[in-house]
Amino acid sequence: MIEYLPILMFVCLAALMMTALPVAFILGGLAVIFALIGWSFDLFEFVEFYNFVARIWSPSENLALIAIPCFLFMGMMLERSEIAKDLLQALQILLRRVPGGLALSITLMSTVMAAITGIVGASVVMMTIIALPTMLRLGYHPSLATGTIAASSSLGILIPPSILLVFMSDMLGISEGVLFASALFPGLTLSALYMVYILAVSTVFPRLCPVIDKRAAGPSATELFDLITRGIIPPMVLIAMVLGSVFAGITTITESAAVGVLGTVFLARMRGRLSLADLNDCLQRAAMMMGMIFLLFGSAMCFSYVFRVLGGDEIVMQLIGVGSLEGPQVLIILMLAIFLMGFFFDILEILLVVVPIFAPIVGQLDFGDHVAEADMIYWFAMLVAVNLQTSFLTPPMGIALFYMKSAAPKEVTMQQIYVGIIPFVCLQLICVGLVMGFPDLAMWLPHALFDY
Repeated sequence: MIEYLPILMFVCLAALMMTALPVAFILGGLAVIFALIGWSFDLFEFVEFYNFVARIWSPSENLALIAIPCFLFMGMMLERSEIAKDLLQALQILLRRVPGGLALSITLMSTVMAAITGIVGASVVMMTIIALPTMLRLGYHPSLATGTIAASSSLGILIPPSILLVFMSDMLGISEGVLFASALFPGLTLSALYMVYILAVSTVFPRLCPVIDKRAAGPSATELFDLITRGIIPPMVLIAMVLGSVFAGITTITESAAVGVLGTVFLARMRGRLSLADLNDCLQRAAMMMGMIFLLFGSAMCFSYVFRVLGGDEIVMQLIGVGSLEGPQVLIILMLAIFLMGFFFDILEILLVVVPIFAPIVGQLDFGDHVAEADMIYWFAMLVAVNLQTSFLTPPMGIALFYMKSAAPKEVTMQQIYVGIIPFVCLQLICVGLVMGFPDLAMWLPHALFDY
């Protein structure tokens, strides 16, 4: 029984996740309960309870995590300033004669917005409200429309500045700038896969995503200038402020987040879409979300600590066959485990529980000349990040699907949403395979920008 305490701990976690209890309380409660059980069996020293305090407090000592509330606030402000709405309108007009032009516009717009802020839930709701009714009115098939919006809106998980990447860099003790750079090309590759799929479907099955208007006259020079200045230039400026400053070595991640907040507030004010009431509401929502995230973060750190003290690492290594299998085979098993967990757990829950357990295992694997030793941890982080994209879309716990259903017109059914995300989940798995097979897809840009 003593040897199988970590397995029992994980089984209890899986069972309690199915209840309506807050996840942070589940993780923290199990950590305390199994620490007490371990203490009774002399597997856990009583003095180690003091490590809980250190682990809960540790995020406050990492200045890089200050970027998270800044990115959260940016997401709230972008929603209020309607920058996304203007960008979609501009892209929709420019791509009006292209097959599947509106779906391509949504994917492009979501890619641009993901490069400004990493708030996925707000992006899904916002895109559902402003784009889905238009797509349905123009004759797009509901499944294709919902799948496009749900998948493209979740690109903020991977494309920097992603809150997921900030947390991952803190948990793995690696550079945020290098991690951001390693995520850029995989994120753009996934976006390109989405667009290729949409173009293929619109060409083979034109009834599913009709052209907006082949005969419509193009915008005049004045209208085109207005579209570019109002819809395209502002988000490009924000991307340059947030990501460009980091990659150029001008600012750190934290400083770029602060600069991005300043730019977002300035743009909202210039557009006349910022009042004191709006500012106060955005601050309160960002603070509330930040509190929930850090409560979950602290609880997960305590859970993973107890799991490892009780011998969970050794059991996991035995279960997946470390030592008897080759490095790539073990990595595939780990990625499969993360993918399957995405059906039942939220993305942050998977990240906070799995990464501290899996990362030490990967560090012991041998991949020969396939990937450099210095790149190993960043490559693994990218595989996890791309894989976690699927957890936002896979039922029954795909949170993006519930966000979409809550904001979608009544005639859109949950079955149509489920059918729509299937090809996009397959594309995400293809992207995982590409990053696994070609590590340079993730590691070329970091080597070009940084010396590590």
